[in-house]
Amino acid sequence: MSGETDLTQLLKTMQPVLRQGEYVFCTLPNATHCPPHLDPVGYFKEDEGLTLMLPKPQADTAGLSYSAVFALITLTVHSSLEAVGFMAAIATHLASHGISVNPVSAFYHDHLFVPARDAERAIALLQSLSDPTCSESPA
Repeated sequence: MSGETDLTQLLKTMQPVLRQGEYVFCTLPNATHCPPHLDPVGYFKEDEGLTLMLPKPQADTAGLSYSAVFALITLTVHSSLEAVGFMAAIATHLASHGISVNPVSAFYHDHLFVPARDAERAIALLQSLSDPTCSESPA
């Protein structure tokens, strides 16, 4: 199954779920592999080092520094990696309400890291995008 590509359908059926816990972004300069004692929800290799997306308690235990604490929201619709405008609509909607978002797209779902203090408000705003009677919906 390749996932949904229709923007209207994606927004209508995204069903955001707030995951438990707090998450942080950490970096391991000059690293190319994740240490075996860490279990990130995601990572990305950059020229400057390895960026890890970790549960906050794991980063704290490992003594890793971070600059902000995030909540993790999963959009449970199976979105296609080739869908056009989905992340743009979400990021624009959240930004218009002063909420930053760091999206990560995986094979089945899109995941949003939002500031922990804004998690509940972000969920409500995402649900408003799914509501066809909501006047703010771009679809």
